Amino acid sequence: MAFGRSSRAEQRPVEPVTLKILVAGGFGVGKTTAVGAVSEIRPLRTEERLSEAGRPVDDLDGVESKTTTTVAMDFGRITLRDDLVLYLFGTPGQDRFWFLWDELAQGSLGAVVLADTRRLEDCFAAVDYFERRRIPFTVAVNTFEGAERFPAETVQAALDLDPEVPVLVCDARDRSSVRDVLVAVVEHALERAAAERAARAREPVAT
Repeated sequence: MAFGRSSRAEQRPVEPVTLKILVAGGFGVGKTTAVGAVSEIRPLRTEERLSEAGRPVDDLDGVESKTTTTVAMDFGRITLRDDLVLYLFGTPGQDRFWFLWDELAQGSLGAVVLADTRRLEDCFAAVDYFERRRIPFTVAVNTFEGAERFPAETVQAALDLDPEVPVLVCDARDRSSVRDVLVAVVEHALERAAAERAARAREPVAT
């Protein structure tokens, strides 16, 4: 009896594409919570308790109840489709750990900048970082209890974002909400890459 090769080929598992996404933002904005909410594996966390020695340099205004901080990174993974897996790297939010960002940013497709409307200025540094390195990013406004809600256009203007930068509202505790933000980041990054390729193709060839 003869067996067709096509049937065996169809059963071969698909090797997924893996992409790296950063989750950034200010201190206490919800990065660790977001990675933990959406990760399909037990997230890796590098949290340490806040010490009295660090209080003079750590701005706790608005997050007085926070007792821990990320000192290196958070790590998680989510499968968006059978052929697409995202590896998530949450960056530390405090100024003194920013030297780690360059290492974490290597090879990343894009980033999420989490924002808190009560402390919107805390995400300026992350926005500036990704703009200067031309890393596509999406701003996700985390819906903290008691925080005032603003239209996306207002947040975009306050952060002086380029018009094409998506601004979304999310709940960092909710898996589906964070997943929607990650999908938006991937779509934005791929669209920008396609636009840049098209622009290069239109450039005149030097003779």
